[in-house]
Amino acid sequence: MSVPPLDPARATALVERLYEDHAIPALVEYIRIPNKSQAFDADWAENGYMDQAFALVEAFCKEHGPAGLKVEIVRLPGRTPLLFLEQAGTAPGDDTVLLYGHLDKQPEMTGWSEGLGPWTPVRRGDELYGRGGADDGYAAFASIGALRVLADQKIPHRRCVVIIEAGEESGSPDLASYVDHLSDRIGQPTLVVCLDSGCGNYDQMWCTTSLRGLVHCELEVETLSEGVHSGDASGVVPSTFRVIRQLLSRVEDEVTGEIKIAELHAPIPAERLDQAHKAAVTLGDAVYDKFPFHGATRPVTTDRAELVLNRTWRPTLSITGAEGLPLVRDAGNVLRPRTALKLSVRLPPSVDSEAAKTALVAALTADPPYGATVTVKHAEGAGGWNAPKGAAWLDASLDSASRAYFGQPVMGMGEGGSIPFIGMLGRRYPIAQFVITGVLGPKSNAHGPNEFLHLPTTKKLTCCIAQVLRDHAAR
Repeated sequence: MSVPPLDPARATALVERLYEDHAIPALVEYIRIPNKSQAFDADWAENGYMDQAFALVEAFCKEHGPAGLKVEIVRLPGRTPLLFLEQAGTAPGDDTVLLYGHLDKQPEMTGWSEGLGPWTPVRRGDELYGRGGADDGYAAFASIGALRVLADQKIPHRRCVVIIEAGEESGSPDLASYVDHLSDRIGQPTLVVCLDSGCGNYDQMWCTTSLRGLVHCELEVETLSEGVHSGDASGVVPSTFRVIRQLLSRVEDEVTGEIKIAELHAPIPAERLDQAHKAAVTLGDAVYDKFPFHGATRPVTTDRAELVLNRTWRPTLSITGAEGLPLVRDAGNVLRPRTALKLSVRLPPSVDSEAAKTALVAALTADPPYGATVTVKHAEGAGGWNAPKGAAWLDASLDSASRAYFGQPVMGMGEGGSIPFIGMLGRRYPIAQFVITGVLGPKSNAHGPNEFLHLPTTKKLTCCIAQVLRDHAAR
C-alpha cells in the first residue's frame, strides 16, 4: 500500500516536547519508586512499590497516548502485574506489532557517586541518573511517543500491542503465563520490538543480533561442622577456600579465563564473526574503555574484535556473591567451616542451557577434593537467542531510521547479557521479524551504581521506532 513518508523534523519536535514536558518528569517519579524485581523483594506485593510504578505509567499512557489507545493493567493470581496497551491499526490488514518493555528494577548496589543514588533521580545535562530509567522504564514512554508521532502525521500503521511486564530482572517467570492468557488479544505478531537492550555508542541506532544464555547456581563447600582455630587445624583440615578454588578450576582456566567444559561452547557463525569485526572498527577503544577500570587494570586483550566476541559468543564465568567470609575487620584466626559462592555462567547464544547446566553441575560435584561436602543449589538455566536473517524491508527501514535521526548508519552487534523470553517469543511467533534495541550505552551501567538514561538517544530511538512502524505498514 502507499504510505506517506514521515517528516523527521516534525517527529523530532513532537518527541522533544513530549519528553521534556511529560515523559521525563514521569521518569523522575518512576526512579524514586524502589520497585525491585520479585527475586530481590519477596514481599513485593505487600510493599506496593510495583503497584505504584504501574499506576504512574498507566496514568501517563491514558493522558498522553494517542486517541483510541486501550490501557489496562492485567493481574493473574499470585503473579506480578502486566500493563497491556492496544492501538487499533489504521492501515489495511490484520498484522500485529508487539512492543515490549519492563518496569521491575535491579537492587540498589553500592558505590553510587556523591549526590547520586538508586532512588534519587538526578538530571545532569543529557543524562538522567537513577535505577531503572534506562533498564528499561523508558520503554512504555518510547512506545507511546512512537505512536504519537504516527498519529500526529496521520501515518497509517498496523495494529500495535504493547506489553510491559514486572519480572524481567527475575528471569520473566510470569511472562509466559500472561502471553498464554492474552494470546487471543495479542494475535500473531509479524514484528516484535524489544526496547530492553543496549547500544554500542550514542551516535547511531544499534540492533542486537544475539543474546547469550545463562546458567547460575550456588556452590557450597563444607569441611567442618564449626569453625576451629586456624593455627591448630591448618595443614590438617582442608580449607573450604582451597577446595572451592579447585572446583572453579574445573570450570575456568584462571590464567586465560577460558571455560573448560565442552558443553558450554558453540561455533561462532561466519556472519557474527564479520559483524564483530565491523563493530570493533566502529567502536574503537570504546569496546573496553567504557568500563570503569581501576588503576592500571587493563582488558584481557587489546584485540577489539576478540573482546566483542568474548562478550557475545563465548562462555564466561563470574562470581557475583559469596557467603561464609566475614568482613576483613571482623576476621579472626579461624579456619572457616563453609564457603559458598554465587556462580553466573554466560553461554553462547546457540548453546542448550539445560545441557550446559547438567554439565556444569557434574563438573562441580564429581569426586569432591578430600571428600568435602559439595552442594550445588538453585541451578537454573536460560537459553540465548540468535536473530534470524532480517527481511530486506526491515534492514532498509532500520538503516534509513538511523540515518534520519542519528545521521549515521545502523549497526548490529550481539549483547553479552540475557533476555530469556526473546527465545520464547521467537518460538511462539516463528513468522515474526525482531527488532531488539535499547539505550544502554557506554558508562550507563545497568544493574550497577550510577546507572543513567541517555536522553538524546532515547528521543532519537523513539523516532526510529515510529519509522519502523511506518515501514512495517508499507512493506
